[in-house]
Parts: sequence; C-alpha cells; structure tokens
Amino acid sequence: MDTPLTVAVLMGGVSAEREVSLSTGAQVADALAATGCSAVRIDSGSPGFIGELVELAPDVVFICLHGRFGEDGTVQGLLELLGLPYVGSGVLASALAMDKVMSKHFFDHVGIASPDYVHLRRGAPVDTEAITAALGEKTVVKPANEGSAIGVTISHAAAELPGAIEEAFRHDDSVLVERFVAGVEVTVGVIGNDDPVALPTLEIVPEHEFYDYESKYVPGMSRHIIPARVSEEARQECVRLSLAAHEALGCRGMSRSDTIVAEDGTVYLLETNTIPGMTATSLLPDAARAAGIEFPQLCARLVELALEGRR
Repeated sequence: MDTPLTVAVLMGGVSAEREVSLSTGAQVADALAATGCSAVRIDSGSPGFIGELVELAPDVVFICLHGRFGEDGTVQGLLELLGLPYVGSGVLASALAMDKVMSKHFFDHVGIASPDYVHLRRGAPVDTEAITAALGEKTVVKPANEGSAIGVTISHAAAELPGAIEEAFRHDDSVLVERFVAGVEVTVGVIGNDDPVALPTLEIVPEHEFYDYESKYVPGMSRHIIPARVSEEARQECVRLSLAAHEALGCRGMSRSDTIVAEDGTVYLLETNTIPGMTATSLLPDAARAAGIEFPQLCARLVELALEGRR
C-alpha cells in the first residue's frame, strides 16, 4: 500500500483575515483527510510554526493563509528556503497579485483592461477635487494590500471621499481610489500550471451594496449564480481576462479573478486572488462543483499541481 501524502495545512496567521483562514484551513484539512491524505494543521500565528514545519517535513504544504504574511509572497519565500513544495503561486506572482497598485501597473502593461484609478501614499498631499474630476463622483476606495474587502468603502459623492480615504489608510500605507463601474460582478476561477483551464463563470449577488466582508463569509448574505447572467460575448471576455491575468502574473495551481461587466458590455478586471477562500460560502469551490469537481477532489487536485510544479 502506498504511504499517504503528509500535507501541512498552514492556517491562522496574523493578518486581519485570521478567522477566515482558520475556517478555510479546517475545511481543507477535513477534505484532504477524506481523500486519504495525512493532513496536519499548523497555525502560523507565532514564529514557532517554522520549527513545526521542519520537524514534520511534509510532502507538501497547503497554504490557507489570507492577506498579509500569507498571500503576499512572504510565506512562499519561507517555504522556498525550507525546500518544501506548496500549493499555489510562487513569490513574485503572489506579491504582484496582492498589491492592487502593482497589479494594476502590470495589467496595463499587458493590455488587460481595469477601471481607472488614483494611487495615494500615506503622508503625500491628497487633492480630493482632482480625484473627483478624474474618476467621477462615485468611487471605490480600498487599501492596496488587504483582502476580503477589509477597509473598502464606496464613496457616493465628493463629500464622502475624505472619510473613505481615511478609513483605507487605517489598514495600509498605500491606498487605491478607483472609478466605480456599475454592472454585473463575475468571478472566474482558474486551475492549472502550464495549461490552466477556467471554471464556470459565477455571478455574485450580494445582499449589501457591494461584496463586503459580511457578504463573503456569512451564509445567506450573497447569492452565487452559475453561469453568470451575462451575454455569451461578455462571458467569454470574463474568461479570457481571467486566464490572461493568471498567465501574465505567473500564477500556479489556482487563481480567482473578479471582473465587472459594465452596462455597455465592456468587461474590466478588478483583481486577481492567488489564494481564494475555501470556506463553505466561498466562490472557487462553488464554481468547481458546477464543473463536477467536489471539494475533496479540488483540494487533492491542487496538491497534485503543487507536486507537479516541483517535478
């Protein structure tokens, strides 16, 4: 009998998304155990986790960390130094995708359309009148390096913009003010390394004004509609942009790109996530199920892709 794979499920951490990560990690560990793997949960909330990893010497690490020190290339760099294969993208792709400003620069360079924006840095002058003139009255203000919509505000008028910017700066030294694009939000999961494939398009319908933290993680606060209710042309463009972002950033294993189909049919890429959520209400597992891939099989496939990359 083959010896089962030992998978270290790295979870928890120290970011603002710790609780989400613990939920993701628990469900991934259970799913991997159901496929016959030996799944060992390791909380990276304190430096002692490095010793645990070294002692365990797992066949592969399944990173279930979200936000800073998990999704931004730092843990990936550590695992490279330790010589441990891991699920998901490498150091550079992770860092690029996590930083919304840097990824915007990159998408623009390779011709991927995304909404117009203004980049703000802590301590630099902020001209709200100029921002409004450039982007319009309604904008989306977000920290450049946070996930799960933490610190994100929709500013409906110029008078709301200073408060929205202040809220974003509570979470980061770098802030993005983006033109608001009304339309249908469509997310596309991508699976694979050198020959990635897109999962079915998924339309997000939040109960709140936008897909905020509560909409993401509280059951019943959003609906997932598969396939997305957009034209076939728009659907294909959502898929094209998501695959292009995955390949351009150099993602491996998995990614999930969020797009918006504007009222005139134009499709914009909002952002790409290299470690999508894996909770009961998460988007990637729902899209995978629509493609006939149940959650345990999805997790096992991601482990295979991590080992394939090492081979």
